[in-house]
Amino acid sequence: MAGAQTGAMSPYQDEQDGVSAGGKWLEFSSTDKMTSAKKVRFELQSDNYFKEDPDFRPRVNLYCSNGKLKLGDFNPGVRLPPPNRPGFWGQPQLEVEVRVDDVHYFKGWNWMRGHFLSMDKGTVRGLMSAQVFNIALPTRSGRQIAEFSPAGLNVDLVRQACDLTPKKPSKD
Repeated sequence: MAGAQTGAMSPYQDEQDGVSAGGKWLEFSSTDKMTSAKKVRFELQSDNYFKEDPDFRPRVNLYCSNGKLKLGDFNPGVRLPPPNRPGFWGQPQLEVEVRVDDVHYFKGWNWMRGHFLSMDKGTVRGLMSAQVFNIALPTRSGRQIAEFSPAGLNVDLVRQACDLTPKKPSKD
């Protein structure tokens, strides 16, 4: 029952329930049954909800396998609008505005089947040591902002599981 109250129960089969990774971050782990790859997922839920679904908090997930970052994604919990720009290789992207502490910039993140956005590695690295992390994006209800409090992440856990270290974004 205690796990249910902390929100650390894993929604995925064969994934261990989450444990604190520092601050508001949770760490979930599993082992691939076919390859025996060690998989780790770090999750940070937003401090707010979007208008369309007050039962689901937008979230950021970092997926790592065998000690390497495989994917950083942003799941807003609402259906995304169509992509609004092409990526370098022609993949569909949605432009978002990102704030990491006192730096903000626009990014085109890969649009994944209208359900989530694949984040760039630079933003993931900036998020790891940030105090404030916000993502503004167009939704079907208009522009909305997901507000996160990422402070307190144990960066050593992420370094070991993902071979990733924090890096402050530049103001340029």
